[in-house]
This record gives sequence, C-alpha cells and structure tokens, in this order.
Amino acid sequence: MKNTIRDKKKDSRRLLVYEPRVEGHHPGWLRFITEDLLSAGYELVLAVDLRKGSRKVIEEHLGDLSKQVELISAVDENGRPRQGDTAASIAACLNESKAPHAFLCAFDELASKAFRRTALGFPLSPILRGRIGGIYHRPRFTDAPWWSPNRFLKTIGFKKFVSKNWVKPLLFTDEYLTKEFKTAFPGKPFFFLPDPCPDDFTGDPQQARSALGLPADSLIFLFFGVGAKRKGLHLAVEAMLRFKKKEAFLLVAGKQDPSPKVRRGLDELENQDRALLLNRFVTHAEEKLCFQAADVVLLPYLNHFGTSGILSRAMATGKPVIASDEQLLGHLVRDNEIGWKFPSGSVTGLTECLDQASKIDRAMMKLFKTNAAGYVDRYSRKNYRKALLDALTAANT
Repeated sequence: MKNTIRDKKKDSRRLLVYEPRVEGHHPGWLRFITEDLLSAGYELVLAVDLRKGSRKVIEEHLGDLSKQVELISAVDENGRPRQGDTAASIAACLNESKAPHAFLCAFDELASKAFRRTALGFPLSPILRGRIGGIYHRPRFTDAPWWSPNRFLKTIGFKKFVSKNWVKPLLFTDEYLTKEFKTAFPGKPFFFLPDPCPDDFTGDPQQARSALGLPADSLIFLFFGVGAKRKGLHLAVEAMLRFKKKEAFLLVAGKQDPSPKVRRGLDELENQDRALLLNRFVTHAEEKLCFQAADVVLLPYLNHFGTSGILSRAMATGKPVIASDEQLLGHLVRDNEIGWKFPSGSVTGLTECLDQASKIDRAMMKLFKTNAAGYVDRYSRKNYRKALLDALTAANT
C-alpha cells in the first residue's frame, strides 16, 4: 500500500506542458513555465512543434533546460494539431506522455471550440475532464464590445465548462478580470498570473546601438514584433512620416509583411536615414539589444485584448511606451503612469504622442524609470513563478 501511495505522488509530479506555437511570446513563456515547474520538482513532457525550423526556435529559448525535459510532437508534418484538432492532439499527447494532467501554455488554443461545443451539448472527450488547465490569455468573449451568436455561445459554454469541473487550474493575465471571475464563480480554480518582465534585459544603450548599427544621437522609437495588421505598424509608419523631426528614428524589428503603402513609407524613412527595418526572425540576443537601444517603445495595437509581452520588455529596460487606449493595455499604461496613450487607430493621436515623447525632460524620464521599476517589481519573474506554482498546488490539493 505504501508503495502505491508513493507511486501516485510521483506520478502527480509528471506533467504534460502543451505549446504548439513558436511565434511571438510563445517560446519565451514556454521557457518561463518550464524553468519554474522544474524548480518545483515537476517531471515534464513538452508537447511542441518539432519540425526543423520550429525546433530550432524552441531549443534556442530553452537552452540547457531542453536536456531536463522530454519532447514530443504536438503537431503533424504540416503544422496541424495531431489527430486533426487541438482537443484530440492534447488527448494523444496525454496518452503518449503518461502524465495525469496537461497544462496549456495558451488555453486559448482550446477554449473557443470547447466552449461552443459544450454550449451545444457536444462536450470534449471525457478523457480530458478534470485533466486540463492552463493560461487563458485572451478570453475575448468576456469583454467584446458587440453582441454576436458566437459570443453568446462561448459565454454559455464557459459557464457549463466551469460548473462541470473540466478545467483546473485556469490562470488569467488580467488582474481586473480575474477578480470578476472569482466573484462570479466562487470556489473555482481561477488565479491571476502576472505577465512577467524578463530579468535579463538591462544593458548599455550606446553599446546596443553600436551593435545594431543605429545612430548614437537619435531619438529611437521601437516597433517590435510580427507584422500582423492588428499590431499597427501602418500607424507607426504614417505617424513617423508626419513627424518631421530629424532626430526621430524608427526601428522595426521582427518578420513583417508590409502592404505596398507601408513598404513605400518605410523606404521613404530609410532614404531619410530615419528608419531601420530588421525584417527577419530576431534572435533572443538581438531582441535584448533592440529594447536596450530604444528610447520609447510603440504599442499602436488595434482591437487588442489582454496584456503584451512587448510592454513587459519595455518595463524591464525602463523605457516608456506609447500605446493604443485598448482595454487592459490602456488600463496598465494609465494606472502605472508608464507612458502615453492615444485613441486606438488614430494616426493624429499617435503623432502627438511622438511629439510629447520628443520633449520629455529629465524629471519626467526619471519618473517613468521609477514607475517602470515599480511595475517590474509587481510583475516580476519571482511573482510569476510563485503565482504559477501556487495555482497548480491549490488546484490539485
């Protein structure tokens, strides 16, 4: 009997971590989660994209941690979920891993379809019930500014999903929303997870500029990330074209697919020696240099829900931001006084913020740095780790 109890305890520390994506914040968060769970003694099986190019990204972010975990494939050779959909892929990975539970780095992968099916009376396979949890980054159905049949189904499905104890735990990166959920669903395993600021991003700005070939005396505005239109690169380019100060410089880093108009705008800025486009995969080391070199970080997002890893990186390097007034992102910038906001989608508003940033004095910059340091302290890796481990412990006790 004692051996059986001990084996069960050992098995409970074996955990499947499911993360099929390699773009954006996904590989960085995979490292955070892997590092923190290993520190607590978990035996990890990582279900990831093991295709050649994707595996390289994962191994770069995991570093030596990859030697401490088992890797299995979450997707097929075409990048689609194993067995055809996410739920089936998770079930297959649970079976292969022999882990009792799966932790989804982005519960969003499963949420929409799971909630719609539950609302319509076609729940997921019972093999997943009570065995799945994770981080729900963007529960859009809770705060969408319009009504739709799809949103209605998700709302009904979410309530049923939670009431029937399908998930444990569920973590949210929106502190305001977490409080609302905990009030609406008392006793359910809902937890707040701070979007962590990396603790290794500080460095000398001039050395970073030299390494990237950037002008030493320019006012550098950084646009970092993938080229999806909702990220607002077109707004940043148009605002820079309107903002005529010679010292203003736009650094765009990350794989982009600009429209012909945006491409022409970037070409014009580059011809004026007022822009540099790093239109490719940016390594982790280069990413640090970009934030170290910048004076101000741009977040001109459109229809954005949730927080932003770019905001966390900006805070880690003590840089103010210019952000769209978009839901949580707008609340964070306002409540923490860490930059400027403008009406979402407004080129005029963004241009005015560029002008305000160019006139910043030492006292204001000192205030921004102080506020950024406070933000980093609240949204630290230490607090992230504690919240993650506390949530897993509480949900499985």
